[in-house]
Amino acid sequence: MPVERLLPTDEAHDLIALARDFADKRMAPIVDDHERNHTYPDGLFAELGAAGLLGLPYPEEWDGGGQPYEVYLQVLEEFGARWASVAVAISVHGLACHPLMNFGTDEQRRRWLPDLLNGRLIGAYSLSEPQAGSDAAALNCRATPVDGGFRVNGAKAWITHGGIADVYNLFARTGEGSKGISCLLVPADTEGLGFGKPEDKMGLHAVPTTAASYDDAFVDEDRLLGAQGQGLSIAFSALDAGRLGIAAVATGLAQAALDAAVDYAQERTTFGRKIIDHQGLSFVLADMSAAVDSARATYLDAARRRDAGMDYSRAAATAKLVATDAAMKVTTDAVQVFGGYGYTRDFPVERYMREAKITQIFEGTNQIQRLVIGRTLAR
Repeated sequence: MPVERLLPTDEAHDLIALARDFADKRMAPIVDDHERNHTYPDGLFAELGAAGLLGLPYPEEWDGGGQPYEVYLQVLEEFGARWASVAVAISVHGLACHPLMNFGTDEQRRRWLPDLLNGRLIGAYSLSEPQAGSDAAALNCRATPVDGGFRVNGAKAWITHGGIADVYNLFARTGEGSKGISCLLVPADTEGLGFGKPEDKMGLHAVPTTAASYDDAFVDEDRLLGAQGQGLSIAFSALDAGRLGIAAVATGLAQAALDAAVDYAQERTTFGRKIIDHQGLSFVLADMSAAVDSARATYLDAARRRDAGMDYSRAAATAKLVATDAAMKVTTDAVQVFGGYGYTRDFPVERYMREAKITQIFEGTNQIQRLVIGRTLAR
């Protein structure tokens, strides 16, 4: 059942309608095959870009959509309800555009940003390392300054779109300490850059997640985004926005699970009554609905703070925490509503449950979100 949305403009309503139409016609019919076969939907990102659905929160002067974040996130939620792998990839692609937009020069933006926002280039975000997940300051991958650029050596992990993206936001060490990390926009065809076998994940099978290795790879100095040593602040500023993207995707997953559970409860009968008419089950569904509504309200509050130019770091951490915990609970309850059928792949709720788990882990685990929130309270 389509969510009735409170949106700021008629244009935003048209945009949601476009996103729903695209998701229903291009994504929903092929999601099961791609997820079961672990195959990438070639060409889909180019279609999203051509439809103007990749660069929604970025300025129109760079071929973006010029939309507020509260609208962009609701579009992302619509995609998350149909295909979480693609919705996460869209969120990460938007995250990969953030350093270029906010810290790049006009010349760098002219060279790369329109192609990223139009889907002609796919961007990826390369921050985590095998030994440094949530602890971004512990990075070991090193970009040594040399004449004309940098020599990069080291490993990266958990890269969404790894091996498929055209450019990678690489966060690597150019000096010592927390102020010794820089951000480079690395092209995929860089000599010395290689990718590992895609991770065999619990969910999100259609979009690969890989490790990357740099073996004395040379990156031109014009690929440095911001100043040397500014990388950690660039990464953290992007992650606040990225956490909202994951919150929106998680809310979409939860909404899809709720819709499937309600539909099933209307059809299935026991003891001569629809199971939705049994109070025990109706209370479960009511709690699921309340969790979805709460998740949506929380991420929209954070988005509106961002749109108003207010500090939203704590609100983003709260939204990520609340929405992803809700997604895990709601998708688990949906499997329970379906009973034994929920444990089979004949129905999508088992996939929703598997996909919801990762939302509690990436863009900072939910334990890290609690740490962020607690530190703001201590201040």
